[in-house]
Amino acid sequence: MVNLGDAETVKETRISIHLLPTEKEEYIRFLKEYEDIFAWSYDDMTGLSTSIVAHKLPTNLMCPPIKQKLKKLKLDTSLKIKEEVTKQIKAKVLREDITEAYDGWRMFFDGAANFKEVGIRAILVSEMGQHYSGSAKLRFPCTNNMAKYEACILGLNMAVDMNIQELVVIDDSDLLVHQVQGEWATKNSKILSYLHHV
Repeated sequence: MVNLGDAETVKETRISIHLLPTEKEEYIRFLKEYEDIFAWSYDDMTGLSTSIVAHKLPTNLMCPPIKQKLKKLKLDTSLKIKEEVTKQIKAKVLREDITEAYDGWRMFFDGAANFKEVGIRAILVSEMGQHYSGSAKLRFPCTNNMAKYEACILGLNMAVDMNIQELVVIDDSDLLVHQVQGEWATKNSKILSYLHHV
């Protein structure tokens, strides 16, 4: 382990322990000369495009999702994770929780389909933080994308029934969001009918 910074600003990196002393000195000199091109903290990465640093998890629609048991972590591990996530939020590597950025009504929704069943859920959160939840099992075959649209419609219907005039709709589906905003086109006739309804 080599610190290219100082005691206050630690910039640690690893180099091989199998280097000759002259090679080690040359590597350290080279790294110190160009230390400004490396990202030493999340604050150094604020100009990176989300197309480089954003992660997407590819899923196989033929495999049903399996919910894992919640794992309890040691207190020191939990604190380290919290500290790391806080650093990433401050540097805008991670997006902040929408609850901190918007204090009006919010709607969260999700839908999932597998070979056994299809389930949808929507949650409305008031300005005061009260949660109003609705869920349903669909009794017709549909894809995950169709289930997401069904969940969105469920949440919007709940908002209309509660006479909510304005709300922020939050979902993790790029496809649905971009289609509804008119940024992405769709040729699927089943999805088109959902799109027009939303």
